[in-house]
Amino acid sequence: MTASTDTASDSKTAPGELATVQDFINTLDVVPRNAEELADPAALRDWLVQHRLLDRSERLTAADLRHAVAIREALRDLLAMNSGQTPPREATATLSRAARGSQVIVEFEPDGEANLAPLSSGIDAALGKLLAITARSMLQGTWSRLKACADQTCRWAFYDWSKNRSGNWCSMASCGNRCKARRFRTRAKEH
Repeated sequence: MTASTDTASDSKTAPGELATVQDFINTLDVVPRNAEELADPAALRDWLVQHRLLDRSERLTAADLRHAVAIREALRDLLAMNSGQTPPREATATLSRAARGSQVIVEFEPDGEANLAPLSSGIDAALGKLLAITARSMLQGTWSRLKACADQTCRWAFYDWSKNRSGNWCSMASCGNRCKARRFRTRAKEH
């Protein structure tokens, strides 16, 4: 287990369906060895099937994998706004294009509740479901607590359960201490 996966404990896991988006973002574990869960189209299909986003009979291509990884990284970049930063314009453009491609629409359920759902099929529908979860969590107010670790060498997605929403690191024991030590060394060199 890596340092990042050690921190993906229940105390840092997002509530409800938002945990699926968090899991998707965390399919790349940067620390310590750049472990990629979505190494090939079959791994992507298996991940999406396991999370009930895609039918097992679907066949995915290398282009589908590149598209999914681009969405994942755009979602990770979007987490920047939850720490007071502006997400890169390309990230929001990527997500908007993906939502249009998925044909995410408002659908009214038999109970009268509104829901977001993709009209497309295959990989576009699977990614559209992740985007619909993201949009719902923004409307519900839970999205703002999903953050990317402030350690730029980590960027693990974690849920900030703190009362004042002040969490910066996926783990104070690893990433927090590493960042503080880096700052200390930088200040020491300046003096």
